Amino acid sequence: MREELLKNHKRTERIYKEQGFSLKIRKRKRRISQVRLELPKATRPNQRWSMDFMHCSLWSSRKFRLLCLIGQFTKECPVIEVDYSLPGLRVTRALEWLLITRQRPEAITVDNGPEFAGKALDQWAYKNKVKLDFIRPGKPVENTYVESFNGKVRYECLNQHYFTSLEEAKRTIEAWRVRYNEFRPHKTLGGLTPQSFAAKFQDQNNKHTLENSTFSL
Repeated sequence: MREELLKNHKRTERIYKEQGFSLKIRKRKRRISQVRLELPKATRPNQRWSMDFMHCSLWSSRKFRLLCLIGQFTKECPVIEVDYSLPGLRVTRALEWLLITRQRPEAITVDNGPEFAGKALDQWAYKNKVKLDFIRPGKPVENTYVESFNGKVRYECLNQHYFTSLEEAKRTIEAWRVRYNEFRPHKTLGGLTPQSFAAKFQDQNNKHTLENSTFSL
């Protein structure tokens, strides 16, 4: 009877070896504990950016991607790139366009995805002297600025529409981006929109510069 069999680990091991069985015992690797270093906080517009990808689907179930970029100081979104495929080279093209319209950032916070960790973005960052701050793998909370923004895009835009084509998705998402920057008040900005907050900061900075120049004369 099965219940009458006695367990004997030595006998089991002997039979196991006689039959030529092999079983690799994987040793658990000890991971080196990493100390979370708090990244410097932005103190002016366009000083530090955050960047991340999102996914969505058309009515036909075909998937497309969104490249979201946000300024950490003003919470302004200068671009949301939308397409079926957004490889590293396409990311650098979007960033190159932004350098024409606004000040070069000191650093961009990104995750460890292949588009961000690849050669294309690395070469672009080196050429333009922009530091890439990579978060730890599996720790999206370390890029809270863009993660919070992605939640707003998902809830306020993507979940509210059915897109029948990629062009429709681009138009709808771009219209939402403009509304977010120019009309949507932000609690952490004192109830101002990102665009108004940036303009107010620039006015105060210009006034401070003018006062210092007058004082020096």
